[in-house]
Amino acid sequence: QVQLVESGGGLVQAVGSLRLSCAVSRSIFSINAMGWYRQVSGKQRELVAAFTSGGNTNYADSVKGRFTISRDDAKNTVYLQMNSLKPEDTAVYYCNVLLATGVNYWGQGTQVTVSS
Repeated sequence: QVQLVESGGGLVQAVGSLRLSCAVSRSIFSINAMGWYRQVSGKQRELVAAFTSGGNTNYADSVKGRFTISRDDAKNTVYLQMNSLKPEDTAVYYCNVLLATGVNYWGQGTQVTVSS
């Protein structure tokens, strides 16, 4: 029912910046819980940044002050601005939305590689 397509990943030098985009195939006006996760091979997928159902934002401690989640409801798109990137940020980044029905949808992921 809902498709999410991430874009904007790539190779970047340390302290550089990237902006990830997640295009959602339906209106996100009423979607409150959505965000970005990342996963390294062999590791658990972890939350990076998210809008919660309560209207707040939540960031992993490791990205606070460097990453910013934002949304453009007119474009049905959620963004992740990543500044001051570190090699430790290297991972596959996934977009996620949680509908009011309780159903989760995930994008296919986009690779972010930060070189030192």
